[in-house]
Amino acid sequence: MGAPDLKLWLHSWSCFEEISVKITDAEVFVTCPGRNFVTLKISTDEGVYGLGDATLNGRELAVASYLSDHLIPCLIGRDPFQTEDVWQYLYRGAYWRRGPVTMTAIAAVDMALWDIKGKALKTPVYNLLGGQSRTGVMVYGHANGRDIEETAEEVAKYQELGYLAIRAQSGIPGLPSTYGVAKDKLYYEPAEKGLPPENAWSTEKYLLHVPKLFEALRLKFGDDLHLLHDVHHRLTPIEAARLGKSLEPYHLFWLEDAVTAELQEGFRIIRQHTTTPLAVGEVFNSIWDAHILIQEQLIDYLRMTVVHGGGLTHLKKIAALAEIYHVRTGCHGATDLSPVAMAAALHFDISVNNFGIQEYMRHTKETDEVFPHSYSFKGGYLHPGDAPGLGVDYDEKLADKFPYERAYLPVNRKLDGTMFNW
Repeated sequence: MGAPDLKLWLHSWSCFEEISVKITDAEVFVTCPGRNFVTLKISTDEGVYGLGDATLNGRELAVASYLSDHLIPCLIGRDPFQTEDVWQYLYRGAYWRRGPVTMTAIAAVDMALWDIKGKALKTPVYNLLGGQSRTGVMVYGHANGRDIEETAEEVAKYQELGYLAIRAQSGIPGLPSTYGVAKDKLYYEPAEKGLPPENAWSTEKYLLHVPKLFEALRLKFGDDLHLLHDVHHRLTPIEAARLGKSLEPYHLFWLEDAVTAELQEGFRIIRQHTTTPLAVGEVFNSIWDAHILIQEQLIDYLRMTVVHGGGLTHLKKIAALAEIYHVRTGCHGATDLSPVAMAAALHFDISVNNFGIQEYMRHTKETDEVFPHSYSFKGGYLHPGDAPGLGVDYDEKLADKFPYERAYLPVNRKLDGTMFNW
């Protein structure tokens, strides 16, 4: 930042500081431009407004109600600059802490307040988080196919688009459907209209197939391309250890969500048996979901996202703890995050020193039109852009054309009918 810019920034700060800014209104919007999104808009008496993402896939209306019925009345009249105090007020003051609905609602408020601060000070949010630690944010895309050959074709397409890192998922012989294998190739969205669809699962078929997938991909694409894989919480620790060990020759960037992580200590078993890097956390919503994993260095990447992890205020603290223990970030970034959350993630990613990688699934054309944004992709990297605040807006008139549509994520059963992890 040059001297003239610094003077302008300081002038903006001093002018804004002299004004007693207050939150005067907050609204919740639900729209479905291809999938459901919940957006919070907080307005101030100075005409500055901020946006926050409040989307919780399959439970969107629960968060919308939590915001409208419980949080918004508590925000009116408060100073939007007091992000730390407001966060603590909403977290500690509720008594019933944590949980995905509560933390998603808090995250929406937190994002909106950071957006207001950036706009008021006429600077991107990343400058308020410590500035840029890198020039761009490396992202990974999703390549999937009905079989290994089709997955390889999709990997090639993502490589042509400039991606340096690609998550690879393949259909499994003998199973009618497989997690991560989309009906289309760009806008993977597992939530479906109607009651929850049911998928079938076989651990043994899966464990036999996945090493064959990555053997084929390494033979075709060589060693330089970063390859990732998502298990989606479907193994026990010893099964995950077996998979991780079998994948070591193909040096994956990470093996994601190998087991459910309610029992954090379960990762000790996996760690004892494999050197394949481990990533977990997209369903986490507080530091308490990950503190053992971090402090015992049982994982390499923490996948908590800004929208389900309590916002930028909370995620910054978690990243600081993780940095001490050599754990890097790898935030969830599927299409169940609106461009508001994606922008917030990018401001976080570009500012923290222990950033690892960012998931990036492109939204539909309709979604991008409802949420015009300043972030951009080039050569395998995203950049949040230089617009003040988060750099995202919300077209209310256009959003009204896409009303809410009830949709559920699938459920999963083993071949014998036992309910299992989806």
